[in-house]
Amino acid sequence: MTLIETLVSARPGSALAQAMEKRAEILRLSQAAHDAVLLPRDPGGLSHGLRAALAARMARHNRSPALASHYDTLVARADEGATALLSKPDTNVPDPRTAEIVRYADRLTVAPRDATRAHVEALRQVGVTDADIVRLAELSAFVNYQVRVLAGLKLLGEMR
Repeated sequence: MTLIETLVSARPGSALAQAMEKRAEILRLSQAAHDAVLLPRDPGGLSHGLRAALAARMARHNRSPALASHYDTLVARADEGATALLSKPDTNVPDPRTAEIVRYADRLTVAPRDATRAHVEALRQVGVTDADIVRLAELSAFVNYQVRVLAGLKLLGEMR
């Protein structure tokens, strides 16, 4: 069972469960994307714990507590100490590199239209590589996609 199926928890035999069965390949591919973005073999400069904490933070910004809880579990499994604190939107981040990463992730989640080249340059100024900037954008795109899929499926489930 995929994460989306687990979080939606459609009643067996319901119209929503049947619709999801017809889209099983999309759900499987979404799960594969989750694993690739959150738990890649080579995380580059964005550790698994940092990725999970940012994902939990994005889920909280989008008012998706179940998804945030899933990502909090990944943060705990990563066992990277203070990284867990980053999952809460009101956390003060003293490290300049991590603070800039968090600001950029927040921006991509809350106000993506406001992201500019200057924000990318600010990431570079604190040592974030171009590859990690792309990884950060992928993470943001995926988690925000996931939030919207879950919200849409929840609405479909409520229609009956």
